Amino acid sequence: MLTEESTIFVTGHKGLVGSALVRKLQSRGAFRILTASRNELDLRDQWSVSKWFEEHRPDYVIHVAGKVGGIWANANYPADFLYDNTLIHSTVLRAACDSKVKKLLYLGSSCIYPRDCPQPIKEEYLLTGPLEKTNYAYAIAKIAGLLSCQAYREQYGCQFISAMPTNLYGPNDNFHPENSHVLPALIRRFHEAKMSNASSVTIWGTGKPRREFLHVDDLADACLFLLENYNEAETINIGTGVDLSIRELAETIRELVHPNCSIDFDTTKPDGTPRKQLDVSRLKSLGWEPSISLKDGLRQTYEWFQNSDWNKNETAQLATEQLATETEVAEKE
Repeated sequence: MLTEESTIFVTGHKGLVGSALVRKLQSRGAFRILTASRNELDLRDQWSVSKWFEEHRPDYVIHVAGKVGGIWANANYPADFLYDNTLIHSTVLRAACDSKVKKLLYLGSSCIYPRDCPQPIKEEYLLTGPLEKTNYAYAIAKIAGLLSCQAYREQYGCQFISAMPTNLYGPNDNFHPENSHVLPALIRRFHEAKMSNASSVTIWGTGKPRREFLHVDDLADACLFLLENYNEAETINIGTGVDLSIRELAETIRELVHPNCSIDFDTTKPDGTPRKQLDVSRLKSLGWEPSISLKDGLRQTYEWFQNSDWNKNETAQLATEQLATETEVAEKE
């Protein structure tokens, strides 16, 4: 169990998930929170990471750092996604083992599951079929990460656990026009249409694929819950257990942002995986459930976007920061 004196290292603290975890820990007000920006620590460098762990000796690690992006970014930079993400988990897990941290939580992504596996997706479906081609490199790196957690448990007795969150959204998301995930991309497109009085918004694909979305503050709450209540080798899903189509998501965001415009679907563009709904019965049986509805979460996220630098002509600079290795793990779309 975490105590008031516990020291917790959150990797990727400037990203969507990492910043939510820091907010959650601060709200508890009883921990010493450790963070390190990319300028302070390159998580791809084993010597630097090991030295940092020796100096700071964290009790717990919540490892959420990773290189993330949407379909376009994954399709154009597969080698970079595989290389960076493989190094990032390898260095941190080795250093955590060597410094004998009490417990480590590694966050993966639901894209690790086979493209056409049964729905809802149970944890045991991992490695039972081919991956989605649009983000296979990222998925392989994340699979290696969670298998590494199991290997360290088996060989060294490390209390390393892993969890698979569904699609995430919320404050500090990436709203880049090319590199963002589907939900923030839609918020941006409808907002720009509203600002320019455009009568329509074009969306990639058919709108038929179904996705599940979890507010990042709910994820942060689930992470602390697992850190205190879960210690099994098998990974565990984190989500709502409820999904909707991309068309339904777009219509919901349209009503929130720009009700008067129409939606056009560019069917020449890829859809990605047809459906990814997680089976969250294991987590629910432990006593955790999300508390933020999609409509409330979207409203909060849009308010944040309107007041953020993403809405103040600083897109290029922020895009570079969001795609750096200090960014968080999030689901691909």
